[in-house]
Amino acid sequence: MGFLNKLFAGNTLYYPGCLTKFATKDLVENYKQILKWEGIDFIMLKDKEVCCGSPIKNAGSKQVFSELAQKNKKIFEEHGIRRIVSNCPGCVATFRNDYSKLLGESWKIEVLHITEIINKSLTKLKKVQPETKATYHDPCHLGRRLGIYEQPRKIIQAAGYDLVEMELNREDSFCCGGGGGVSANNQGLAKRVAEDRISQAVQTEARVLITACSMCMAHLKNNQGEKMEVIDISHLFDF
Repeated sequence: MGFLNKLFAGNTLYYPGCLTKFATKDLVENYKQILKWEGIDFIMLKDKEVCCGSPIKNAGSKQVFSELAQKNKKIFEEHGIRRIVSNCPGCVATFRNDYSKLLGESWKIEVLHITEIINKSLTKLKKVQPETKATYHDPCHLGRRLGIYEQPRKIIQAAGYDLVEMELNREDSFCCGGGGGVSANNQGLAKRVAEDRISQAVQTEARVLITACSMCMAHLKNNQGEKMEVIDISHLFDF
């Protein structure tokens, strides 16, 4: 009966996204564990899944993006996917916003960023000493494209951090410099933008900069210097 209920209810897919899957593999295990703590029964498609198409779309290849969307839709339907959970803001924004526009009513899959469902696992947070300062970097896709600002901050505060905001935050957040193909096409510019963002974090007098995007985390970490430690929000949990 349990199998039949799952079959007819549809599956939840954990979709890590290309960057997490290939460049920050440790985060995959972190988020899998968080989903288990949340009591979410999920599947992964691993080699069967393909890129969401966000980089292709941003590069202007509309036809290839459309083909990828149709391919993903078919794969998801074949596996009974009714909900996608991802830690990648770019993937979530692509599935939630772009696929809905492109595929219309035929796209019926609920798409969530993992910070939107972190609730039960808050008891697994590593508690820090009172008055330990941290600041938060709003990823472009998570913030301006998806409007998710408060849940990551609630998670950080639940861990006991004194959250201090950078001057540019939420809707006015400064880009990390790594997205939009900048790091691939103009490494010097990408580095300068990241260094500027790190400087803004240092000015808050926090020693930890937390973000909820693997792209932002990796790019800022590569440019963090000696005065700032950059971590992903999943690193706040006790694994």
